Amino acid sequence: MNPKEYDSIAVVGVSDDASKYGHKIFRDLLNAGYPVTGVNPKGGFILGQNIRKSLTEMEKKPDLVITVVPPAATELVVEECNKLGIKTIWLQPGSESPQALEKARRYGIKAVTACFMVRKGVW
Repeated sequence: MNPKEYDSIAVVGVSDDASKYGHKIFRDLLNAGYPVTGVNPKGGFILGQNIRKSLTEMEKKPDLVITVVPPAATELVVEECNKLGIKTIWLQPGSESPQALEKARRYGIKAVTACFMVRKGVW
């Protein structure tokens, strides 16, 4: 695990419901020292952090976006990443779709379909 591998990570789909993966991933990345910002269209505060309503609201463009949203929402996130010039996206299990992967490929975005938490040794 290397929290310094990224300058800024956005988790799209952060939830205030502690039973949901969007909450668990955000919480555990924060606890592991990753430079993480939560994104949820509702905004608000979760785990003491100001949640952005979209990637465009972030002060600093993230190096990496992790999606924890339904596949149709992931497709929109890929579009937003393309507009912002974000080149790496991790699609958590259940958030991927053939359409999202095809869009990422077309835009030259590296899309990883694996659990970031397991792959990076956080879980």
